[in-house]
Amino acid sequence: MSKIIALAGKGGVGKTTVSALITRYFTKHHKEPLLAIDADPNSNLGETLGLKIEKTVGDIREDFMKDPQGVPSGMDKIVYLEMLMNQVLVEHQAFDLLVMGRQEGQGCYCMVNNILNRFADELEKNYTYLLVDNEAGMEHLSRRTSGRVDMLLLVTDYALRGLRAVGRINDMLGDLKLSVGHKGLIVNRAPETLSPAFLEEAERIGVPIFCTIPDDQNLLDFDMERRSLLDLPDDSPAVLAIQGLMEKVKKNI
Repeated sequence: MSKIIALAGKGGVGKTTVSALITRYFTKHHKEPLLAIDADPNSNLGETLGLKIEKTVGDIREDFMKDPQGVPSGMDKIVYLEMLMNQVLVEHQAFDLLVMGRQEGQGCYCMVNNILNRFADELEKNYTYLLVDNEAGMEHLSRRTSGRVDMLLLVTDYALRGLRAVGRINDMLGDLKLSVGHKGLIVNRAPETLSPAFLEEAERIGVPIFCTIPDDQNLLDFDMERRSLLDLPDDSPAVLAIQGLMEKVKKNI
């Protein structure tokens, strides 16, 4: 059974960057197969990894809903949709990437979503680890048919607003059909010393701080140069922070 690592937090705190850094860690330190899932409608994970995304799962769903009868003659709908899903899976030598893309429009998506979810569940069996870069809320994770997350990483920047958003996400977990094994807090763009007010709020939320990621000029430079974060140097401060994070994660899943 795959180990599922998911990231959540409010928009703009750096979840996608953290997801890319974790993916880089797996490419350098693990030989087990990894499936990265970009579940954020903004769909930026592929770009940060230097991958070109031609089509997403959302595109498949919308195209099918526009023309449900457009299945090639003699082909079953389920087989057809699974074939399209295989086509949107982006393969890299060290991992694969599945981009969920746009959210649902109007209409009933039950049938097509059931087929896509069934395919995704079967696909997961081929990987040792799943990494889910989630949307700002928890909708995608709550819709997962397995309803299981082994490690939920709640990401905030160094601001009480972001930290309180993490607190609200943590509070809503009990209302979702979601089984979370372990939780950890990541503080992105953090100073060397966290303020007492920030630490007090983190303690109130009750999720341990697993990692602080300092400002890293390399991240800005790579973004401006449109370079893949997979190519970050080993001594980059953000890379070193993620290495420490993953040592804690592996101990807990």
